[in-house]
Amino acid sequence: MKKLYELIEFQKLGDEFGELVVAECGKHIPFDVRRIFYIYGTKQGVVRGRHANRKSRFLLINMFGSVKIKIDTGKKKDVIDLNRPNMGVYLDRMVWKDMYDFSEGSCLLVLSDELYDSKEYVRDYQEFLNEINNAKK
Repeated sequence: MKKLYELIEFQKLGDEFGELVVAECGKHIPFDVRRIFYIYGTKQGVVRGRHANRKSRFLLINMFGSVKIKIDTGKKKDVIDLNRPNMGVYLDRMVWKDMYDFSEGSCLLVLSDELYDSKEYVRDYQEFLNEINNAKK
């Protein structure tokens, strides 16, 4: 069975001049990137995401600060604290995601293998569960 989500550690290179993190498609990023966006300036108490995607896969990397990612596959729930710029979390299709508890100055970089299409978003949790359960029949 393929993994619906996975924590990925990127190569971190550094010297007396500073740090450098390397993430390459096909090696660290398990898809060809077609869209990039980032989330920043999120106020305390705000939850971002609150959806699943039918077609898109994602790689989330918190560049600065920290953020919690609640992941729900419909069978298993997990919370990942992204708090290092050399760590990311891969999310496959049809994984419910909530991003919350953003620290001040947090910047969450998101890579996707699909261009934006509002029709592929599942924003109702019960609809998400119904689709997951019907897909397994």
